[in-house]
Amino acid sequence: MTRLYLEIGPKKVFACSLDWPGWCRIAKGEEAAIDRLMEYVPRYRVVAERAGLPFSPGDPVVVARVPGSPTSDFGVPYAVPDLDQEPLPAEEAARGVALMRAAWDVFDEVAAASPEELRKGPRGGGRDRSKIVDHVVEAERGYARMVDVRHKPFTSVADRDAMRTELAEVLSQPWVPPQTTKWPPRYAVRRIAWHVIDHLWEIEDRV
Repeated sequence: MTRLYLEIGPKKVFACSLDWPGWCRIAKGEEAAIDRLMEYVPRYRVVAERAGLPFSPGDPVVVARVPGSPTSDFGVPYAVPDLDQEPLPAEEAARGVALMRAAWDVFDEVAAASPEELRKGPRGGGRDRSKIVDHVVEAERGYARMVDVRHKPFTSVADRDAMRTELAEVLSQPWVPPQTTKWPPRYAVRRIAWHVIDHLWEIEDRV
């Protein structure tokens, strides 16, 4: 089966995979969110295969529901499910980091191959490519602080890579409660991967 949790906001619902970090989609209503998530199986498979993992998800099964917020409706998964407080074995931690690294690699490749000017959204909005890349990188620096990985604003790709290396090392470790950082590591990997993949797909859709 494919274990999902639903983050239920006032108007919208996120359907997120517990076992495949970054595979998470939003829609109006629970069934619509799950259907949308499953529509993205072929696109997420690109990331999974880059990580060296076969990706053939089974039937989706909702194992938890968590209350969302207006932040959820805005399009950002925000709630931390209780399941993320369970001990994290080393093998699962390493697998999650492999998927996070794969998301970085695919994002960087797609961004490098895309034009600077992207098609505008339905209301004429949307960042161009370099703005999306800058946003992803700077947001990641903020996310890293949630697990006590702290770096100054980047001045080079080498600075970014140093932060990513440290972040991957921290999140590769097995973990047991109690939580001492703002985010538990299982959630941190999922949130970081989601943000990268969400903007990866945005770029692809707007080329």
